[in-house]
Amino acid sequence: MPPLQVARRPTSALYAGALAALLALAWPPACLAQAAATPAATQRDGQRDFDFETGRWRTHVRRLAQSPGAAPRWLEYTGTTRVVAVHGGRANLAELAVAGPAGRIDGVALRLYEPATRQWRIHYANLGDGALTAPLAGRFVDGRGKFFGDDRIDGRPVRVRFRIHCPRPDRCLFEQAVSADGGRRWQVNWLATDTRLRESAG
Repeated sequence: MPPLQVARRPTSALYAGALAALLALAWPPACLAQAAATPAATQRDGQRDFDFETGRWRTHVRRLAQSPGAAPRWLEYTGTTRVVAVHGGRANLAELAVAGPAGRIDGVALRLYEPATRQWRIHYANLGDGALTAPLAGRFVDGRGKFFGDDRIDGRPVRVRFRIHCPRPDRCLFEQAVSADGGRRWQVNWLATDTRLRESAG
């Protein structure tokens, strides 16, 4: 499920030829050094940690919209997410297509496993404006994924946190939050629930 949906836009262009652009930008920047600080030798090999998500899902999204002079409000969208594993599960593509009264969100996420740090890096592109968000880095521990990165909202630097939890094999929860004070306080601005779709027999 793609992260980095911040209030400034239904965030972060890929598939086919656009995949090459994401791969070209996928090298870890300096802002991820903190996330990669733990020695890889002490971490579990997590290159198959996204296997659970392969397939098609019914997706319900709630996105926090904030406009100057207006109270924050939650916007709702429904649609599908399709996840395809590539290179033996060490990378995957997640295609999001949801719509609601506020419009559509179409995006693609590229997740890449980095053996040297035993971490995943998540890159997200918004197909509406072709904007690529700053990457997140992290890993799964005890079945829960937690990823961090840095971005900007209205010119202000923010810390981004993205969490994944699947209470059941056919149901997964995604939460994004941002912090303007270095992670002391977080504001959730993106919630998504995925329910697995049964594949047709024919």
